[in-house]
Amino acid sequence: MTVTTSTERPLLWHIVIYLAVIHLMALFAFLPGNFSWTAIGVAVFLHWVTGGLGITLGWHRLATHRSFQTPKWLEYFLVFCGALSCQGGVIHWVGLHRQHHLYSDRTPDPHDSHEGFWWSHMGWMLREVEDNTVIAKLTKDIGNDPVYQFLQNYFIPIQVVFGLLLWWWGGWSMVVWAIFVRLVAVFHCTWLVNSATHLFGYRTYESSDRSTNCWWVALLTYGEGWHNNHHAYQYSARHGMKWWEIDLTWMTIQLLQLLGLAKNVKLAGKEESVPTQ
Repeated sequence: MTVTTSTERPLLWHIVIYLAVIHLMALFAFLPGNFSWTAIGVAVFLHWVTGGLGITLGWHRLATHRSFQTPKWLEYFLVFCGALSCQGGVIHWVGLHRQHHLYSDRTPDPHDSHEGFWWSHMGWMLREVEDNTVIAKLTKDIGNDPVYQFLQNYFIPIQVVFGLLLWWWGGWSMVVWAIFVRLVAVFHCTWLVNSATHLFGYRTYESSDRSTNCWWVALLTYGEGWHNNHHAYQYSARHGMKWWEIDLTWMTIQLLQLLGLAKNVKLAGKEESVPTQ
């Protein structure tokens, strides 16, 4: 495969426009008449539902790494919550993240941090992927699941319906805060795991990539900022290995275990560390 540099890849203008529109709509929050404590409270709650339960717990630790198992109805619920984050289709997201772990910080890592902060944060999404066939190979376990396929293809219509429900409940200010501001916040919190945790922080484990443990990213992403720990033990359900490395998602998994809704939970020390390549 001939590898091109990041700037040589064609721009995906539909992605550029999509992200630009969402960011611009979020600016309406600063216009007079759009401030609402209720809307802000709903936005914060939905940040946890879509970014915490959805992306961190559902898409990442469950669907991508299979760090634990849940009843299928709960898995589908968590994956649905992730679809409400509007970060693309779940199958594509899982495939790209698995590719990132296979080639972390080297070609063909989709968001190789050697390309710079902007590239690893969001620039990579605006360019064509080198080889889309890799995604299909890495997602055979979920690629034919009808629920995953539905959420892959219809996450935008789902968000539109969700927005109409919020408008009916709380008007335009609710839509601005609970849809657009919330989406922008979840976007950038998620993207910081690709950018900041390959640049800032400390390293507990030796690895061939630049992954770090970054406390402030961990707070913003419900425990995802302990990224060096994660790259050392990518299948571990627990990312915060030290007692002071707060990992709210691991606490959620423990609660699910207590309720009998999580089993076969994988932990560091009971698996092989990711080999240095």
